[in-house]
Amino acid sequence: MDHNICSIPRWQELKAQLNNKGYKDFMASYKACSDGVLLDVRTAEEYQSGSIEGAEHFDYLVEDLADQLDRLDPKKSYYIFCRTGRRSLRVCVLMKNAGFTKVVNLENGMIHK
Repeated sequence: MDHNICSIPRWQELKAQLNNKGYKDFMASYKACSDGVLLDVRTAEEYQSGSIEGAEHFDYLVEDLADQLDRLDPKKSYYIFCRTGRRSLRVCVLMKNAGFTKVVNLENGMIHK
């Protein structure tokens, strides 16, 4: 096995395929979007401790998350965030795989805003 070969972690490959924005650009893009929907995919406890004003809560850890996402309008624009950016990245991938085309990930999550 050659340890000199750099391999990119799978999550970084997935992230590279998404529309990732830092907090300022993420919020500016959301505010400028007429059909934008903010989705907070943190736990209920995290959401209740404070979120971005107007965000809808979709707990990443619930069993029926995919069913909840399926009920969303795929024609709208979605702005997805969590604490660190890992859960939002996964939700963005799920949504893209389900046919959503306008999905924006908050890069590095709320802790870096």
